[in-house]
Amino acid sequence: MEPKFMISEVFGTSWKHTKSQIWVLVGLFIGFSILSMIVTLFGMPAQGSIVGRVIVQIVSLLISCIFMLGYVKNIFQALDGEEPQFSAYGQQSRKIITYLIANILFSIAVCIGTVLLIIPGIYLYLRLQFFTAFIVEEDCGIIESLQKSWNMTQGQTLPLFLLLLTMIGTAIVGCILFFVGFFVAIPLIYMMQCYTFRKLNTISTEEEVQQL
Repeated sequence: MEPKFMISEVFGTSWKHTKSQIWVLVGLFIGFSILSMIVTLFGMPAQGSIVGRVIVQIVSLLISCIFMLGYVKNIFQALDGEEPQFSAYGQQSRKIITYLIANILFSIAVCIGTVLLIIPGIYLYLRLQFFTAFIVEEDCGIIESLQKSWNMTQGQTLPLFLLLLTMIGTAIVGCILFFVGFFVAIPLIYMMQCYTFRKLNTISTEEEVQQL
């Protein structure tokens, strides 16, 4: 099956939208990093006990889930030419349980696949990676988000693998450029993934309509 997107188009368009909101997107990610460090530092005294460690881990997990859902929404807002809104984090927080359980299932599938000679793990990652976008964009449920990601990526494994390599390369370049480069690379990588989701989802929806 022919690729439904071009890596050059994904990168170029994603960079354009990232650049238009770069200070907001970078600032939000830095803010999340600082908040995570604060939770870790203040939680260190409590980690002397099992209960304390559990509480710190739960708080950190909740913060990470809220950030991920809100940040993906911010990325979609930037793709739509809008300024990312902080209110997105509160609006998306109701989806924490859905995202958390779907993420656990996703991680288990990828881990099992990775144990089975690595390649199956990469394959499952590529096919299921857009579950978060479906939860944020279409308010899908746990299984529904994973199923839709699987259906949408059918026949696109190779292009998605090349995109993954491009994202890894972007992250490496960001690390080489030290602190500033890394925090620019992260929103760009998220933007590339969300733009690809929009592209594939639009084409998939059009194909479904044509089949009716």
